[in-house]
Amino acid sequence: MPSSEPSPALTELARAFGVATEYWDWQGNHVIVGARTISAVLHSLGVDTSDDGAVARSLAGVADRGWGRTLPPIVVCRQGSTRWVPVHLPDGQNVQVWTTLEDGTRLELPQVDNYVNPRIIEGQPTGEATFEIPRDLPLGWHTLNARIGQDGFSSPLVVSPAVMVLPPALQQRRAWGLLSQLYSVRSRQSWGLGDLADLGDMMAWAAADLSADFVLVNPLHAGEPVAPIEPSPYLPTSRRFLNPIYIRVEDIPEMGYMSSAERQLLEWHADDARTLNEADTIDRDAVWSAKAAALRTVFNQPRSSRRERAFTAFCDREGQGLLDFATWCALAEQEGLPWGDWSADLQDPRSPAVEAVRDQIGDEVEFYRWLQWIVDEQLGAVQRQAKEAGMSIGVIHDLAVGVHPEGADAWGLADALARQVTVGAPPDQYNQLGQDWSQPPWRPDRLEELGYTPYRDMLRTVLRHAGGIRIDHVIGLFRLWWVPEGLSASEGTYVRYDHEALIGILALEAQRAGALVVGEDLGVVEPWVRDYLRERGIFGTSILWFEKDAEGRPLPAEAYRELCLATVTTHDLPPTAGYLAGEHIDLRHDLGLLTRPVEEERALDKAAQGEVLGMLVERGLLRKGASGTDVVEALHRFLSWTPAKLLGVAVPDLTGDHRAMNQPGTDEQYPNWRLPLAGADGKPVLLEELMTSRWARRLARCVAQR
Repeated sequence: MPSSEPSPALTELARAFGVATEYWDWQGNHVIVGARTISAVLHSLGVDTSDDGAVARSLAGVADRGWGRTLPPIVVCRQGSTRWVPVHLPDGQNVQVWTTLEDGTRLELPQVDNYVNPRIIEGQPTGEATFEIPRDLPLGWHTLNARIGQDGFSSPLVVSPAVMVLPPALQQRRAWGLLSQLYSVRSRQSWGLGDLADLGDMMAWAAADLSADFVLVNPLHAGEPVAPIEPSPYLPTSRRFLNPIYIRVEDIPEMGYMSSAERQLLEWHADDARTLNEADTIDRDAVWSAKAAALRTVFNQPRSSRRERAFTAFCDREGQGLLDFATWCALAEQEGLPWGDWSADLQDPRSPAVEAVRDQIGDEVEFYRWLQWIVDEQLGAVQRQAKEAGMSIGVIHDLAVGVHPEGADAWGLADALARQVTVGAPPDQYNQLGQDWSQPPWRPDRLEELGYTPYRDMLRTVLRHAGGIRIDHVIGLFRLWWVPEGLSASEGTYVRYDHEALIGILALEAQRAGALVVGEDLGVVEPWVRDYLRERGIFGTSILWFEKDAEGRPLPAEAYRELCLATVTTHDLPPTAGYLAGEHIDLRHDLGLLTRPVEEERALDKAAQGEVLGMLVERGLLRKGASGTDVVEALHRFLSWTPAKLLGVAVPDLTGDHRAMNQPGTDEQYPNWRLPLAGADGKPVLLEELMTSRWARRLARCVAQR
């Protein structure tokens, strides 16, 4: 039964908290969000909407939000622009305001002549003074300070770059690279799943033989430490920490201390695991079972004093966050998952019970901290070696939209995440029922109160060994589609975030890391968002099939954006050969995901493909009646005609694979994220075969030629 329209008061309250009460859908229809959805979303933000009286009381308190704090929780501003900051204090009193820069320098801030009427806050007359942040502050995380009488107050002050500076490699030319789902690219030495050694080998080959500048990989975020392991890299247990399943066991230095008997035992584990390379699907549970047993053996080996100091320094740098993550992993092994079934005192990471258990299982906690150190070391080596091999960018990491609702971040960052709602996407052309990604979203209010510290710490981990970062669903830094518990994905609504703060912190951390930022801005994106990202120096994403002009015709090469990553396909579509065969239509029909007759969908898709291929024929890139491989080549050569600064080639296109890696909106109906790299015949292809492929070199030349 459809929800009733919201009352004027509920509508006003929703807008005050950034909750959308209306929107335009993918077909251009105006949609009014139902009262049930709005009330549920507001409830997850801690706003009482239980009845009309509660709505009225909540609305009455909106105007005074922020007046109870002397300083804002955090101030984020752009370098080169001034910013006014409100300071609240007892009416009639004086306040001194200054900033302390990262290097310890103290700068007094000038007060602005900006009279604001006092208000009664909690029975006390309260005034507002306005101070100005100067435009010439250096980039960094500084501190804003205020003193009223004997009382002192402080908040973070972030100065971010107004525009991100292009990496030197992109200032004079474009760069091209590979797009890889790492776990799918297995070698003869893999333990059933592509690992960081495989990534290093693939990057060395791509740099030396193909003249590639980067490899963009799937999110390498942490997964569950116990079976069943979630196959989707976009539904991790933590976005801050890495997945140790990608460790190459044989590359750990402590292997040198193992006895011959221990080495033999480890080789048995390796031999068993390598048989998984022959499977048609990736079995993460079996891979991790073998790898975890071997890693425990290596963990128990002695470490040199130099290595021990390096491990201690890593643990000190990562601090409480790493300790919480490792504790959750150890508890997950002891208590099982989901953690919602644990006793109540273990569901709070700050409880005395958790502290007591941590002491009891200290060796297990240490093991999981050690795993993070090892995977971090190996990832750092991959990026370093890629640059040494000649790559101008190296690894571009992928940042998932959110985390698993029963994962480590949901346990350790509980206060920062909204409950009884999940993130998803409204209906669109490629999933007409909408999507529910089962991820708890950041609470924008709590994130601000925490000074965006969890967000910053997550970015620093992803950027530590990176030449770039791709932000999946970058519109999520502006607004996210929240789906209340018990409702369908199509019954959600948008919730707004402080994009100026989120983008500002992202730009600062990326520029300090020397990394570029690519925003995945596909799907339903407000046009001004793309303009905003471009103005901040953030790359967009252009998928050839989706690029249209104002009349809906295929976009000419010359009209593409310069500041974008341009590719023919993406992991949510079949590789190019499969797309040309219409396998995305057949798959969605078989899975019941279409809302229009399949014949209509096929006709529309064939017509759209025909327009693109017709344009290639007109431009002399393709002859009529060309073979399938000729068409794939022409599509990629077309990209080289665009002004796009980044060009990407999906690794499955280098092997002729037909199968989609993921079908959005499905779970067990399709083997999402479990397919190994394969050829046109569907048989697995190992990395060694890829690196000797003449077709791979031939296709790479289509985009490598400048």
